[in-house]
Amino acid sequence: MPLTEAPLPTVRTITPWRPLVWLVYGWRDMTQVGWISFAHGLALAIVGAAIVAIAQSRFWLLAGALSGFMVIAPVLATSLYALSRALERGETANLSVVTKTWLNWQNNHFNKWGNDYWCMVQFGALLALAATGWVLTSAALITLLAPAPILGPLDFVHHVVLAEDGWLFELWLAMGGVMAAPLFASSVVSMPLLLDRRVTLMQAVLTSWQTVMVNPMPMALWAALIMVFTLLGLGSLLLGLIFVIPMLGHASWHAYRDLVDASTFPTHESMPTPSNGHGTH
Repeated sequence: MPLTEAPLPTVRTITPWRPLVWLVYGWRDMTQVGWISFAHGLALAIVGAAIVAIAQSRFWLLAGALSGFMVIAPVLATSLYALSRALERGETANLSVVTKTWLNWQNNHFNKWGNDYWCMVQFGALLALAATGWVLTSAALITLLAPAPILGPLDFVHHVVLAEDGWLFELWLAMGGVMAAPLFASSVVSMPLLLDRRVTLMQAVLTSWQTVMVNPMPMALWAALIMVFTLLGLGSLLLGLIFVIPMLGHASWHAYRDLVDASTFPTHESMPTPSNGHGTH
């Protein structure tokens, strides 16, 4: 059976400026959840600091490692989606939601060998593989083509960003964009959908691509907002990530709810037969 014949959730059309509303919703959820949300941001900031500490004298590796680390952020933010879902349902968004998301999600699957059981693990592994690929590609590109060794941020600025010929930095950005675009299209709603409904990895990824194709302008704005806030978080000695990560994570749940109607697919709390979920966001 061709992949395109697999049933997919319905993708809605949204207004071009709707991503700005997601940020408002994300900030609201972050403040309502409180310290649990900020703990997610703090944990990722600590991981980022560890990457900086390990690769501080190897900036050719650091540039790729930090950007690659952000590639797998949609997986690491899974429990933030669950917290926003709990708020939406009128449930208590507490630490038990986080622990259940990471430790008990497999209890809702009857077939431990089925593809749906491993779909979230598979997607996380694919993103990690993509992030590793970018780290290696970035490191190789900068190491081989930079006119001088890149040992620190000033070296990167002087020999890559401000190089006289100017083509290495443009090439580095272009390659990053080529790799980031399909990853964004594949992941923009995939993880919230996998968390919320019983769908296969292929259904989630195809739905994510469809949201981008149906809403190119809003998705372009959303990608730009994610990039800008992430750069602000990284540029503030990683401290800004404590706020940026939870805000974007919660906002991503609302992006999924606005963009996708998966009500005809069973929830993870239900038996694996079609049932109606809640309607529009």
